[in-house]
Amino acid sequence: MSHLLLPGAISSRQDLVMSFFATAEHEKERLQYFASPEGRDDLYQYNQKERRTVLEVLEDFPSVQMPFEWFVQLAPPLKNRAFSISSSPLAHPTQVHLTVDVVSWTTPFKRKRQGLCSTWLASLDPEQSIYIPVWFHKGLLPPPPPSLPLIVIGPGTGCAPFRGFVEERAVQSQSGTIAPTLLFFGCRNENNDFLYRDFWFSHSENDGVLSEAKGGGFYAAFSRDQPQKVYVQHKMQEQSERIWNLLCEGAAIYVAGSSTKMPSDVMVAFEEIISKESGAPRESAVRWLRSLEKAGKYHVEAWS
Repeated sequence: MSHLLLPGAISSRQDLVMSFFATAEHEKERLQYFASPEGRDDLYQYNQKERRTVLEVLEDFPSVQMPFEWFVQLAPPLKNRAFSISSSPLAHPTQVHLTVDVVSWTTPFKRKRQGLCSTWLASLDPEQSIYIPVWFHKGLLPPPPPSLPLIVIGPGTGCAPFRGFVEERAVQSQSGTIAPTLLFFGCRNENNDFLYRDFWFSHSENDGVLSEAKGGGFYAAFSRDQPQKVYVQHKMQEQSERIWNLLCEGAAIYVAGSSTKMPSDVMVAFEEIISKESGAPRESAVRWLRSLEKAGKYHVEAWS
């Protein structure tokens, strides 16, 4: 019954239900206040910002004597977790690799919080077998053919699908030619957050998928390792000529990662690069990118 312990914000409706079972008058009044329009802001401060669980709310209101069947109905069920597949079926026919960021944060009142699913996955012993129910959902990034030049941008866990792309091309290169791949990765600190460091480096050498010998390249931005923040779009600007040359060869663009500012910042970087390298006005660069989108050659998969 672990689904009852899911961290989740309690709604005003749930507070109202709890008030019916409160035996202490001051607790009943407080819960009813939270459930009222007047108490909405205080409920947000108490609950949503702190992400209190149902059990924690019950601990704060000990006079609430709720029957177990009501508790079960009140507790939110576990939500599905979606993770990007970071492996190629060609390289690992019987395996599926996932890239999971272990979620942890501190609330405004200094409570330590951890993601339920990611923390549990991180606690598992890789030497032991365990069955986990999973499902497969088609993503927004179609697998590219080996003949298609690629420019991929995947900061943080956004690099996950592109690890699969590189694995796929590494297998394909054994029996045929592959087009160049430029990969831009970003994270906060090189020593703490550099996902798949050895993997990228190994494929950047000895005629690997990302090697210069194959027309490729791997570029990493570490935003917090120097006084001035450096992001993937800055590394893109440094390689503007190579990006422009690949675009002229018909390259497709793939972007994956956080849905905050990153996708729009990357789009702006492409606009600036196209305008700079082609000598065309910015409006022409915008139209170029829109034509790529319409042609199915500018793909974005972003999440919050």
